[in-house]
Amino acid sequence: MSGHDRLLTHSEWSARAATHRDRMNALVGPYFAERSAGVAHPVVDFLFTYYAARPAQVTRWHPGFGVSLERARRYTGLRGYIVDDDGTATVSQEHLESRIDLLDATLAITQATAGRAPRFGCFGLHEWAMVYRSDANRHPHPLRLGAVETDAVVERSGLRCTHFDAFRFFTDPARPRNATYLTRADAVANEQPGCLHATMDLYRYCLRLSPLIGSDLLGDCFELALKARELDMRASPYDLTGVLDMTGRPYEPVPIETAEGRAQYAAEQTAVAERGAVLRESVIARCDDLRKWCRGPSPVEQPGR
Repeated sequence: MSGHDRLLTHSEWSARAATHRDRMNALVGPYFAERSAGVAHPVVDFLFTYYAARPAQVTRWHPGFGVSLERARRYTGLRGYIVDDDGTATVSQEHLESRIDLLDATLAITQATAGRAPRFGCFGLHEWAMVYRSDANRHPHPLRLGAVETDAVVERSGLRCTHFDAFRFFTDPARPRNATYLTRADAVANEQPGCLHATMDLYRYCLRLSPLIGSDLLGDCFELALKARELDMRASPYDLTGVLDMTGRPYEPVPIETAEGRAQYAAEQTAVAERGAVLRESVIARCDDLRKWCRGPSPVEQPGR
């Protein structure tokens, strides 16, 4: 164990690990059961398939860099960890150094996003743009309004997407209708904190930087990503009749083709963005701390450590 580590006893970290696992199971436990049986879920699946996450990556607890765990041989062989002869486990300095480029990229996009005013005028039309003038749907569910009226909603409303990873799935006829033609190269220049997907991506950043970033923050970001994803699909053009959320209730559509639906979407989007702003600052602060451990003097030599 290095001089800057904080040690958690076996009972302390075991309790925290159990609390985290129970929290994740409370959020999406039914999904885990269905997934193991080979059943897909059109809403929750996105948080695992699109973000290439396994359930164990979400349910397994990590303390984060700088915390050591007493009698933690179960972490032997997990990426990023070293386990001493006495069973003490910690995320290694070598692993931290190997993730320096990812830390820089994460800081660049999160700081740029945090520095902009949120926009709330997109009304979730990115999902509509992905089926605009197309015979193919991205999900195995019918369109709530049918193809003709779905196209008409896009044409009446206009597209104001700022998130490249949504824009890249637009149909060819939809892309020129967007207010800005987005590219991967200018993603940092266009990302803004009102976007649901920019908020969901906080979960992505925690996943990619795990186990450097602890599971408490990952859990917070996952919980918000789930809420954002639910709004994403409730406002989509798809008819989710018969699809139940993780509490067993049906997903109620947000009819953004109406004035009332757009107002509802903007209100729910604003609530997600406000919580996302808080979590984004936490991600930035943690990444900034990790970045300092990479470039600064030895943590043992830093004042106050």
